[in-house]
Amino acid sequence: MSERERDEHSGTETTGHEWDGIKELDTPLPRWWLWVWYGSILWAFVYWILMPAWPGISGYTKGVLGLSDRAAVVRELGDLAEQRRAGEGRLRTATLQQIEGDPELQAYAMQVGQSVFGDNCATCHGAGGAGAKGYPNLRDDVWLWGGSLDEIRHTIQVGVRSGHAQARGETVMPAFGRDQMLNDAQVSDLTEYVMALSGRKADAAAVGRARQTYADQCSACHGSAGTGDIGRGVPNLTDAEWLFGSDRTAIRDQIWNGRNGVMPTWEARFSPETLKALAVYIHANAGGEAEPLTAAVRRQGESIVTGAAGR
Repeated sequence: MSERERDEHSGTETTGHEWDGIKELDTPLPRWWLWVWYGSILWAFVYWILMPAWPGISGYTKGVLGLSDRAAVVRELGDLAEQRRAGEGRLRTATLQQIEGDPELQAYAMQVGQSVFGDNCATCHGAGGAGAKGYPNLRDDVWLWGGSLDEIRHTIQVGVRSGHAQARGETVMPAFGRDQMLNDAQVSDLTEYVMALSGRKADAAAVGRARQTYADQCSACHGSAGTGDIGRGVPNLTDAEWLFGSDRTAIRDQIWNGRNGVMPTWEARFSPETLKALAVYIHANAGGEAEPLTAAVRRQGESIVTGAAGR
């Protein structure tokens, strides 16, 4: 056999391949690379023997070890369910007040509630429960339907205007402008009246003109002083919390179109224990039940009704 040509610069044999005057050198692969490659091939054969690997017509090779990620997940879920079973049993028999009074049980309920809230409630109320326009803030002390543990649990269970037989939301805000119950000028005057109720600068003449309109159309729900009715989910118009916005445009739009929030019922989706855990989580992260209205706030609303506050 004739000796192959060697490259005159490197002294390495060529393969005999040439392209456009460029010759290919027969450079051997590094030893370390070859050993890694041989080792990888060997490991592949060992893996095929030990682990599930080869598909077949009606199944696959199970491997000597018989490992299965699916079976491992099922076991882990079973172990988790077993761990939770004891906590769920305690939640089932304890009252909401007892749960908050037991640090260990409350910690368990908080963990469950946080997980459930993140998966089901954060879409509307936000990851931290701070809410958004049209979605209540669950971290303050202002509650449309009551902020006690029992009230929170009941609202989660039945929802608001959800179609549930016991759903909250029996009171509905009318669309005074859209349904032609009030004309444009009356809605504008009523907007100024609501601005004055919340302690902000308003047109005094418009407030005076709207006083009787408010008494005729709004006081039955919001009260003569505008302090609302938490038992029926009627907002307090004298505070600084607004579900659909607090500027003149937003207030006028609410009077004109009568927006009414809807919350689904979770009774069919959550177990009683989960409802309790979620109520405990929300209650613990919120400001608590709203305090009774101060005398000063009542006087503010009453003074506007009687005409003493000319803003």
